[in-house]
Amino acid sequence: MEAARDLDNLVERLGLHSRPLRERLDFLQWQTVDAQRLVSLAEAGELVSQDFVDLLYQHLGQFGETADFLRDSLTVSRLKRQQLDYYKRLFQGEIDESYVRERLQIGHVHERIGIELKWYLGGYRLFLSEMLQALFTSADKADPSRIAEFDSLLKRVFFDMTLAAEAYVDAKQSALRESEKRFAHALRGANDGIWEWDLQSGHWYASERWANMLDLQVNEVGNRVDDWLARVHPDDIDALRYAIDGHISGRVPWLQHEYRIRRRSGDFLWVLVRGVLETDAHGHQRLAGSQTDISERQRISSKLEYAARHDALTGLFNRGQLNQVLLDSIDLLQRPGARHAALLFIDLDRFKVINDSLGHAVGDQVLVMVADRLRAGLRQGDHLARFGGDEFVMLLNDLANPVDAEQVAERVLHKLREPLCFDQRCLVVNASIGIAPLTPGQGLQDALQAADIALYAAKADGKARYMRYSQGMQEQAHERLLIESNVLQALQLDQFELDYQPVFDMSRQARSSPVACEVLLRWRHGDQRMPPGAFIPVLEESGEIIPVGYWILQQACRQARLWQLTRNPRFCCSVNLSGVQLKQADFCQRLHDILQQTGLPPENLVLEITESVLLDQVGQTLANLHEISAMGVMLALDDFGTGYCSLAYLNRFPLDIIKLDRGFLHEAHANQRQATICRSIISLGRDLGMKIVAEGIETSRQVEFLLQEGCCLGQGFLLGRPMSVVDMQRLWLEEVSDGG
Repeated sequence: MEAARDLDNLVERLGLHSRPLRERLDFLQWQTVDAQRLVSLAEAGELVSQDFVDLLYQHLGQFGETADFLRDSLTVSRLKRQQLDYYKRLFQGEIDESYVRERLQIGHVHERIGIELKWYLGGYRLFLSEMLQALFTSADKADPSRIAEFDSLLKRVFFDMTLAAEAYVDAKQSALRESEKRFAHALRGANDGIWEWDLQSGHWYASERWANMLDLQVNEVGNRVDDWLARVHPDDIDALRYAIDGHISGRVPWLQHEYRIRRRSGDFLWVLVRGVLETDAHGHQRLAGSQTDISERQRISSKLEYAARHDALTGLFNRGQLNQVLLDSIDLLQRPGARHAALLFIDLDRFKVINDSLGHAVGDQVLVMVADRLRAGLRQGDHLARFGGDEFVMLLNDLANPVDAEQVAERVLHKLREPLCFDQRCLVVNASIGIAPLTPGQGLQDALQAADIALYAAKADGKARYMRYSQGMQEQAHERLLIESNVLQALQLDQFELDYQPVFDMSRQARSSPVACEVLLRWRHGDQRMPPGAFIPVLEESGEIIPVGYWILQQACRQARLWQLTRNPRFCCSVNLSGVQLKQADFCQRLHDILQQTGLPPENLVLEITESVLLDQVGQTLANLHEISAMGVMLALDDFGTGYCSLAYLNRFPLDIIKLDRGFLHEAHANQRQATICRSIISLGRDLGMKIVAEGIETSRQVEFLLQEGCCLGQGFLLGRPMSVVDMQRLWLEEVSDGG
């Protein structure tokens, strides 16, 4: 069906219906007598064609192009049979539309299978030659009838040849049209616009798709190359011209360049232009190529580039981009006339409490709001980065005086103290700031380290303040690093020691025996004996406090049990407990095992915790506190009233003892306000059924005040300093001697 439609279309295109067909035959002077003459030649034609077909295919076999078609004997047999059928019909005389369609179909088929027209026409010439010899070999060469017969044959053959030629041409044109359709379809699929520039005439052509990219019609684009270049973004025109010249001059093998071009609306579109220069035989040059819309790719690329340089949460510079702008600032300081620059290393105080108590989602909101406040305080030319977690770095450029950095730090602290309100809650966030001036030629890491060291000093000095870097801080940091790198090996090297500070019942006689003791960890590093404040934070941050903590419990419980057996059966031992230890799922089981191994009754062990531990009411902490209490071990709240604790915690948690901080007791005997606070804490604890232990007793007047308020248990330098096991033994011996 499809082949028949194609043939109908071909007949229509060539105009070979009845009337046009008659005109062709008239032009060849074809008459009825010509048909009769061919019929009379049928017998001779059949004889000639039989021999001729064999000779023809032998002759074709001598040429490589046609020999490829003749390798298969079945194909040769089929072709010979079809050709003999044609010659037979050639001498039948009639020419009608059916005959025409058959000849056209043969021409189309031959073109499709790759037999070029030259072989087809050459075959006709050879056949005519054979017929010519056959007609005039035995007959009179001057016989007019023979000449007339051959003339009729020529008419018929040339009619067939024109049909074949036209069928060939039509087939070529059809293939070209199909190719053009596929090319147009491919261009639409590729979404590319096509353009061409005649370098001699300056004429420039753009396709419909090229124009549509810019929301234009083709007739609005213009036909000169200047019309194209006039639409290029001013910032991109020089680079585009250079790329074009580079290809035309031969510096680069092809044109390929990204640039922005103006659309109808006035905004700009990112495109990629490609092109190749061609020179014809006459030296005429044309530059042609395509243009692709890459705006989406450029948008994604810009987004990825932005993400590579900015913090995802706050939108501030990330650490990598901070390094780059910091290097640029240090380089600028080396130029003549450069002013000063400084770094502010900003760290939020106690931010972990927000994350632990309110969750990380709230913590993220706080970080975003803090970033906005810091960003609002930037001057022109300054930079702000999120360094990591709750740390920010502000780079201050073009300072008239190094002291100006301190004024900026003061403003930052003031701004951050304003409440952050969101989701029906308000929080006050403080920060510590380290300030470090930048110097010409300074190393990147040196600059950041100096600011970090100053920040550490601000934290150590009480937080919510700023500190300026000094060389002395560097030396302290170096010493601190040595401590941190060595303390983590102290347990394995057997460098830890325990001191015991006695706790007395002050209501008894002055030289009575201690009723309890608080165990204090010491670290002997070389010739130095390091206090807990110098290394306990390192142990907690590293997690090494967990094995060290179990070692303390083991040693303390064993020693307390020994003193029970030799001195006081009811002697109690207090051990400070880290919040890190309480988060361990197996802590209570380990504690139970230690009590079993040492034989110390649970009720004679006191575990001291700080108020910050009570803030962690999720995970293992709360469950462990209740299990500890259920075991019979007493829990003491250390430094009550100095941290975050609310009074509700005294009722919510299984606490047995409140330790009265030395800060409240210091002037209680002489300061009415302090006396009132101490009196309230003692009364509150007593009413809740808790014991009160006063810390930091240094004067006899403090003892008198405590006894008047009904607080009998106390510890401090007046009563007894922290001491070794040997000194504790000596203390008991002295008391026995005095009693004797």
